[in-house]
Amino acid sequence: MHQIAMDTPFRNGARWIWDGNAAAPTFSPSIRIAVDHCCTGQEGKDCWCTFETRIGWKPPVACGVCHYFIRSGRIEFSGDSSHTLAGQTVDLPHIPADKLD
Repeated sequence: MHQIAMDTPFRNGARWIWDGNAAAPTFSPSIRIAVDHCCTGQEGKDCWCTFETRIGWKPPVACGVCHYFIRSGRIEFSGDSSHTLAGQTVDLPHIPADKLD
């Protein structure tokens, strides 16, 4: 699960706006999460792609990009996402209150 900043910006100043609709929320602007060599400035450095070769076991995560919009309670995954949901729109999943932290 990804987290975004609304009240206090992230270190890079990024911050999002929520429309106040808890049942079918919209956040803006889009959210783009990049991991390791997919991050600006990390190209060519050791990353999760080379973890197994370097360390000897499978990495806990994978390098990639997840870029999406949340509009009216649906996640619209952008085509530049590097996973199987790229280009698709899905409903926001229900998350039980005890899992929110």
